[in-house]
Amino acid sequence: MKKRREEEHENVERWMVSYADFVTLLFCFFTAMYAISNVDTNKLGKFVKSMRSAFHTAGPNGSAIAVIEGIQPIVPGDAEVESDVKDVLGMLISESKGGIDVRRDKRGVVISVMDKFIFESGFAKLREEARPVVDAVAKTLKTYPNMVRIEGHTDNIPISSGEFRSNWELSSTRAINVAKYFLNAHGIQPERISAIGYAEYRPVASNSTPDGRAKNRRVDIVILSEDEGKKEPQ
Repeated sequence: MKKRREEEHENVERWMVSYADFVTLLFCFFTAMYAISNVDTNKLGKFVKSMRSAFHTAGPNGSAIAVIEGIQPIVPGDAEVESDVKDVLGMLISESKGGIDVRRDKRGVVISVMDKFIFESGFAKLREEARPVVDAVAKTLKTYPNMVRIEGHTDNIPISSGEFRSNWELSSTRAINVAKYFLNAHGIQPERISAIGYAEYRPVASNSTPDGRAKNRRVDIVILSEDEGKKEPQ
């Protein structure tokens, strides 16, 4: 009978490898905590933004979704959204000479575009020249998960176009066409978008002057704040 082969000596120090990995992870964690505690708020904000971008990816319709299932997208603050919108639209805002305005109000961030930059007078079809403006806005919308409301507005002069019988129809159709462009050309999630027409009943200037009427003929693209977004029908 053959002599049984002597069993190899068991490595009792194998646990040290796992222990060393654990200690290394702890060191990295506390180093990161120390670094964060000594960084200024501006740098920390950029760090958080970059981390959000890193852990999100484009979904099948181009929207930003969480990589890890079950994690809710981070809804940014209005100040951050406003800053990003102004960065993206910077040159267009300057060239528009007041025709494109970005501001914040209780609803969120409002991108207000005078109608002459995106429509022919009395019509609701997007002009080809309007695409750089709408494309730039869409780029920002795809970055964030916020709900978006598109509002059409007119002045108080009755519509004379044969296509529309009232300013209600004109303002509503314009809002809808902008929404459709976001959906079809940029794949924005349809459940994020709503469109509404206010006709002449939400003026931002007096309709007694040509300049005031021009300001009232506009489309407002409202990137709703987190609280306002929760009020939208689900």
